Amino acid sequence: MRYSADFLAKSPESVLVGLSRTGSRDAFAEIVRRRQDWIRNLMRRCCRDAALADDLSQQVFLQAWRSIHQLHDAERLAAWLKRMAINTWLQHKRRSDPLRDADEHGESDSSQQPTTGIALDLDRALATLSEDVRQCVVLAYHEHMTHAEIAEFTGIPLGTIKSHIRRGSQKLREELAAYIEPQGTAT
Repeated sequence: MRYSADFLAKSPESVLVGLSRTGSRDAFAEIVRRRQDWIRNLMRRCCRDAALADDLSQQVFLQAWRSIHQLHDAERLAAWLKRMAINTWLQHKRRSDPLRDADEHGESDSSQQPTTGIALDLDRALATLSEDVRQCVVLAYHEHMTHAEIAEFTGIPLGTIKSHIRRGSQKLREELAAYIEPQGTAT
């Protein structure tokens, strides 16, 4: 059965998940429309490459479509997609990628770039962190995951995650010091 775009746009995600589980491509397309920017941003912050982030995001949504019937609690859609995205990123990291250290060709894609100065500076500062440190910082601060959740998702020991986040946060504070107002100055 086909549903109107207006009906789908106004439907809660739980309805869209239910319809998707019965094979409605239109309902799943609406889920993708609502969630794609979030997943792309997560992937971009993890890999620092807009083109790769788009590819990984597509992989996440393809996998989600293939396994949507396994999502029994529609209210868990966001957590389910986040887990799928992180697993997709970790699988990519584990594979031997010959282009891994190639020049960042995605930097010129202005449609994927943040529009504010602080967002650009944050992305540049994140790029100075090592891959594991950046991943822990992004999952903690951007995705609001606890240290235990990060450890569960990544397989990195809890103590290492805490160290990565502490060191990464300190380096980001140093890189973005210009945005921090001096303490004790009055005008």
